[in-house]
Amino acid sequence: MSVSRCLLVQAEVQAFIEHCMLAVGTRPSHARSLAEVLVEGDMRGHYSHGLNRLDLYVKEIRAGICAQEGEPLLEKESLATALVNGSNLLGPVVGNYCMSLAVKKAREAGIGWVVAHGSNHYGIAAYYSMQALKENMIGMSFTNTSPLVVPTRAKECTVGTNPISVAAPAKNGDSFVLDMATSAAALGKVELHHRNGISIPEGWGCDAEGRFSTDPKAVLSGGGLVPLGGSENTGGHKGYGLGLMVEVFCGMLSGSQYSKNIRTWRMTDRSADLGQCFVAINPENFAPGFNDRMADLLSMHRNLAPAESEMPVLAPGDPERKHIQTCRDMGGIPYHLKVVNHMNELASTLGVSPLLPTHRRIE
Repeated sequence: MSVSRCLLVQAEVQAFIEHCMLAVGTRPSHARSLAEVLVEGDMRGHYSHGLNRLDLYVKEIRAGICAQEGEPLLEKESLATALVNGSNLLGPVVGNYCMSLAVKKAREAGIGWVVAHGSNHYGIAAYYSMQALKENMIGMSFTNTSPLVVPTRAKECTVGTNPISVAAPAKNGDSFVLDMATSAAALGKVELHHRNGISIPEGWGCDAEGRFSTDPKAVLSGGGLVPLGGSENTGGHKGYGLGLMVEVFCGMLSGSQYSKNIRTWRMTDRSADLGQCFVAINPENFAPGFNDRMADLLSMHRNLAPAESEMPVLAPGDPERKHIQTCRDMGGIPYHLKVVNHMNELASTLGVSPLLPTHRRIE
């Protein structure tokens, strides 16, 4: 069997990402924020939004369409709401600022609803919703994206993958963590399949004529992703509706770019000006016993008799917890060698050293 993966220690990946971002002039604290989000994405098994995305951030900083310096600016606020100008900074810098502000407002008012314009790609949405769990609060995070999804009955991409994340605390550190694109799959997953020479599952994307395709190249070159649910017959129109709902929270409320007005994915002709939404809700302002009921709800579903004995029923967040535990047991994060080699090539062009090691091979 050929070896196609290698193991990387979390601290190695964190330092590598920081060094690459510093090499293109990113402020150290901003580089650290980005690295933390990307490594967390990989730890949770969302490889499409981890190290695999590093070249995107490097490219945008080098092109001058994402700011190296500055801080988010608070433009308008009430007791429970705020509008933030992301100052065209790295998405994680904007996201951390906004989620912290939402939690602060939820402590005082029971809810904090913060939207931002002038932001950029911020990694996995759950990174921000989960910040509320530390305060025993419900967290929500949404972002619009470049138009990558073809609406039901259409051929043109006008909707983003527009993810939704909701995190809710239970007892003893347990939690519900939903993190999902409103497309059938994230674009990064299609890109990974293309990079690794693998066909994509039926129902992830379509070609330039709006026909379903399992060829990742056809989806990436003139085609597009399809909404969550796939075809109209299988509920794709509902995923399309959810994608537009996210746009209401992000683009409409914040005054950012939206829909097909957002620049084309990976183009560096102008800034993204993404809209993002961050919400924190304090359960203490509602019926008592929230954590107990959440624990019961999660247990109720985890204990359901599975349709297939080897595939237990899971709650949202369980697959990610399992992946984190696997990484801890292995002593690192397993990566596909092609991804590691690709990022090392990028780092070499930046003069970054040391490169990511590839000697810890995994079959």
